[in-house]
Amino acid sequence: MAALLLLYLVFALGYAILLLTIGEPVAIALGVALIVLPLLGIWALAAELIFAVRADRLAARLESENGMPAEPLPVQASGRVDRDAAEAVFPRYREAVEAAPDDWRAWFRLGLVYDASGDRRRARWATRQAIRYSRA
Repeated sequence: MAALLLLYLVFALGYAILLLTIGEPVAIALGVALIVLPLLGIWALAAELIFAVRADRLAARLESENGMPAEPLPVQASGRVDRDAAEAVFPRYREAVEAAPDDWRAWFRLGLVYDASGDRRRARWATRQAIRYSRA
């Protein structure tokens, strides 16, 4: 998927340069827009890839320390974790973060539980906190 986005961005930049060489005011405005938007896309893609690499490193580090959540959660027929079961174990991980707010391990585990319960936004937020505290 990232490769397709990168290919699209390359073509968009090429078309932007072509529009800029035309010299008409409308073409120049469109060319500038086509330069800015792909640059934003490249920035977003790079930010997501960096986030994924850092989160993966933390997961591997926590796995090597045998610190991953140990309790198996029931899985539905679709392969997804049962949301109610994930929400049932959630308070324990939230309390761990409250007890040690600077511990990246607690934040990462909380992010895993958020992800298992289907709350992707909070899972990413908790994982970002874990990445931030792991650097300190």
